[in-house]
Amino acid sequence: MSGRSEYLLALYIAGHQGDPPVSPGRVAERLGRSPATAAEMFGKLDDDGLVTYEPYEGVALTDTGHARAVELHETYVLLSWFFRSVLGLDDHEGTAMEMAAVMDHEVAVRLVETLPYDGAAPPATDDPAPPADSEGESGGSGQTEGRSH
Repeated sequence: MSGRSEYLLALYIAGHQGDPPVSPGRVAERLGRSPATAAEMFGKLDDDGLVTYEPYEGVALTDTGHARAVELHETYVLLSWFFRSVLGLDDHEGTAMEMAAVMDHEVAVRLVETLPYDGAAPPATDDPAPPADSEGESGGSGQTEGRSH
């Protein structure tokens, strides 16, 4: 199930960075997979009613897929903040993408709420995050310097 969730999340983010339908190649690149692998997964997600996929045209989320992707994105944003601001991980976006696919959203919310962390608050989860590639915030913005334990 986690592979499907990763694709839904990546499609959701890619869809907000351009007009749907999204090419499977864009999602594949984001996930470090081949376009053929992405096309195969989108065929399965189409069969499940989570996306509409037309080969050579692209893929878009259905209403059901969008609802699931929104929850995955909220989990991704919370985990990305945690991995960057609390743990100081360099690949916070990639790690958050993988973990959001397997962690229950409520668990992520409770994790962030129970942390005895006095740094910057977690970000709002309304808008899709920036791309999970090397051009993201992992370039040492210095925003995590003020944390205390």
